[in-house]
Parts: sequence; C-alpha cells; structure tokens
Amino acid sequence: MTRIDFAFGAPDRLRAACQTAQKRYLAGQRLVVYCTDVNRLSAFDRLLWAFDDSTFVPHVSARDPLAAETPILLTAADPGQALTLAPQAWLLNLDDACPPNYDGYLRVLEVVSAQEADKAAARVRWRDYVAAGHSPHSHDLSRSA
Repeated sequence: MTRIDFAFGAPDRLRAACQTAQKRYLAGQRLVVYCTDVNRLSAFDRLLWAFDDSTFVPHVSARDPLAAETPILLTAADPGQALTLAPQAWLLNLDDACPPNYDGYLRVLEVVSAQEADKAAARVRWRDYVAAGHSPHSHDLSRSA
C-alpha cells in the first residue's frame, strides 16, 4: 500500500517542497510533482531553478520529450499517467486536493505550511486518505525551522 507522509509547519510550502525534491534527487529517487494550479506549479518550477545556488535539480514537465530520463517530473495532469515514465517514483502533491490515481506510487508526500487555508485543505486531504484506507504519517517541520 502507498505510504502517505504529511510534513506540517513548513515556513514556506514551495521552498520546503524544493528542499524535498532536492533530497529525493540527491538520493537517486525519481519524483513526480503534481498540482492542478498551473500558477503554483509554475512558481514551484521557477523556484526549483533558483532556491539553492550549489545544487542543480533536473526537472521537466511530464510532457517534455526528456521526461523519461529526467529525475523530477512536473504535472498538472493525472499523476497516474506519469508512472509510465517514472516507475517506482514518489509523488509530491502540491495541490489542495488529494491527487487522483496516487495508489501506484510508493509514497505520497504532502508539504503543509502554517497558513490557515493550507492547514484546512491538508486536514481534508488527511481525512480523504484515511477514508481510502491509508494511515498517514505526520512530521513536524516547525521544530526544524
């Protein structure tokens, strides 16, 4: 069964997501980043290019011709489709709702900021995962900030 991990209390959700993507890349793990909000996904894309001067995190759109060879894939479409390009990948959800077809992934990562709207949306996702039979794991990022 897919493992679901929530990281709560991030000072900045997108920056923490970039750090997560960097860690997964450096660990040799493929990652699919999902978000239907194209503005948020675009902001994440731009931040991923610039958030760390010392490390390049290779990433492309899941529709890019280089997607099968690139460690980090970004998609606003059904993330289940990206599994054909990145089998054994983990899924980083930046959407406000649970991603569709996430059960094929080894892990789903959820980064949650301290903003009330973000926390409220995360609570709904948590309940949806539990209703689907998962037992999500919680991690407190505010203690490491």
